[in-house]
Order: sequence, then C-alpha cells, then structure tokens
Amino acid sequence: MLDLIEEKKIFDSGYGTIGALDEAGRGPLAGPVVAACVLIKADFSINNDLTEVNDSKKLTAKKREFLFGLIKKHFIEVGVGICDHKIIDRINILQATFLAMKKAVGSMKAKPDFLIIDGSIKIPNCSTPQQVYIRGDQRLFSIAAASIIAKVTRDRIMLEMDKLYPNYDFLKHKGYGTKDHLKKIKQFGPCPIHRLSFRGVK
Repeated sequence: MLDLIEEKKIFDSGYGTIGALDEAGRGPLAGPVVAACVLIKADFSINNDLTEVNDSKKLTAKKREFLFGLIKKHFIEVGVGICDHKIIDRINILQATFLAMKKAVGSMKAKPDFLIIDGSIKIPNCSTPQQVYIRGDQRLFSIAAASIIAKVTRDRIMLEMDKLYPNYDFLKHKGYGTKDHLKKIKQFGPCPIHRLSFRGVK
C-alpha cells in the first residue's frame, strides 16, 4: 500500500496544499495526452475506500474505473488538462505534456501551494514550487491517484475515438504502437487523430 510520507515532508515544510500531477498518453501514435492534478491538504488521510490506489498501470481497467469515482469523491479537487494530436504535432510531445499539466492545474478553483510531479523534468515557466519524482506513480499515493484520473479520462476519450474511426481498433490498444495498430495504419493510412510527427505514422 502506498503512503503519504513524501507529501507529509512537504506539508511539514510549511505548504498548505499540494497538487499531485501525472499524465497518460505520451507514447501512443494517436489521440491526446491527458494530465491530471489532485489536490490535498495537510489533514488528508487515506481512508478504506482509497487503500487500493496504485500506479494506474498496475490496476485492471475495471479497478481504475471504480477508483476514479472514489478519488473524485474524496479529494478536495481534481483537475484535468488535455492536449490533442494537433498540439502534439505542433510543439512536440514533451511540451504538450507540460502544457496539459498547466491546463490541469489551471482548471482547478483552488490553486496548489506546491506541485509534485511524476517524471524527471520540472514544468518550465511555472511559478508554483515543484518537485519531480522518477516513478512517482509507483511511490507516492497522491501521484498514483492522479495517474488513475489521467488514464481513465484518456481511455474514455479513446473509446469515443474507436466509435468514430472503427478501422483502427482504438478500443483495444488506445492508440499505442502495437503490431495490430501499425498494420491498420499501413492498411488504411493515418486517420484524423494520428500524430503525424511520430515515427510509425510518418
């Protein structure tokens, strides 16, 4: 079970609220990159509903969906930011990820005093103090919660894209570069949500 040890260190240094950030969809050949931010205060505790929160990649789709609702219920606020394939092609995936994270924070009524982020690079041009954690979604409870929100939100988008572009089986691979997906791109060419700047689509 994940804990709040790192979060507590930040609260102990004087910050009132923490926004935990993670993203889903950096690697796929199609669809958006989605970032999520969850907000906690110093008095936040992990209740029985949330003990199964973990890195979204370690959970089944059914479990993620179940926890998604509980996270929305128990966290003070949850923000989501989305950058579509056009933005990704225009400014590159790393910059689009940063932009999605800024959008996620910007969508929240209450702004965090401190940001904790899954990854190794801080968000550039961001005035809020921040700390990055490599494999943060596997180590920090609140980043894991953000990873679930981001993953479920993106999967739901790709479910809709599957209905719009049924030739590509987006429901199965969510836009990632599987053998089947690459075969479909060769067969049908890229569809309107493919990232044209990505190898495998070009």
